[in-house]
Amino acid sequence: MATQMFEGRGHAAVYQKYRFAPGKELQQTILAYLQGKRANPAELVVDVGCGSGQGTRFLAEHFKKVVGTDISEAQIQEARKAPSPPNVSYLVCPAEELPFEDASVDLLTSFTAAHWFDIEKFMREANRVVKPGGCVVISTYTVDMSLRYGNCSEKLTKVFRESWDLLLKYSHNRIKLVLEDYEEIFEALPFPDKKRITDIFDKIPMTIAGVVGYLESVSPYQAFMKNDPDAAKSLLQETEKRMLETMGVSSRETPVEFWVRHVCVLGCK
Repeated sequence: MATQMFEGRGHAAVYQKYRFAPGKELQQTILAYLQGKRANPAELVVDVGCGSGQGTRFLAEHFKKVVGTDISEAQIQEARKAPSPPNVSYLVCPAEELPFEDASVDLLTSFTAAHWFDIEKFMREANRVVKPGGCVVISTYTVDMSLRYGNCSEKLTKVFRESWDLLLKYSHNRIKLVLEDYEEIFEALPFPDKKRITDIFDKIPMTIAGVVGYLESVSPYQAFMKNDPDAAKSLLQETEKRMLETMGVSSRETPVEFWVRHVCVLGCK
């Protein structure tokens, strides 16, 4: 069964507020691949493990009908609350049991979620619902992240990574799939026509408040919170303080560039 890490309402709200949509480079990589694979526009797109809908809303700009699915009721509530175009809908269901007919889905996607699924069952389900000639796109951002601000980018990134390294001690063993650049997920995809791209870099505009909020949204932080709430809160406060001092600014709304590396698994049935 899938690992459920993002169930609570509080966590879902933080997730909605601070998780970012797929960046431009990742979007372009996906759209170029799909354009190269099919002449007709996709009728039905299913975004599995959609969380609060950041990736789902990106897909809705390009495809006729998009359905976001997630096992968490709280995440789907957050997704439904966010402004969405009329061609988007959301369903609560496990990634391994999708309520779609055999060979009915043109495009199946998953953004920063597949490492939580039961991979074998999910791939079987993907193979069942995707049409012949249909595509699968499974991506994640990695822990290869950096911050850019003026001439202190290196020091700022060091502060961020020190906090990340501390949080990674609380990471679930499923994070291993991310650390290994989704190689296992790529191998498990049952389509012979497939590829894995590991060097997609995106710069995401953020603020210091957004960077700290992102840290709050990740699963290792949530595990740390359950284990030692005071130490977890203190880590975020200290990280923010050190970042502001490094930058020589006082406002947590100061903009920075958040650079992230994505991995993307692409396949055509």
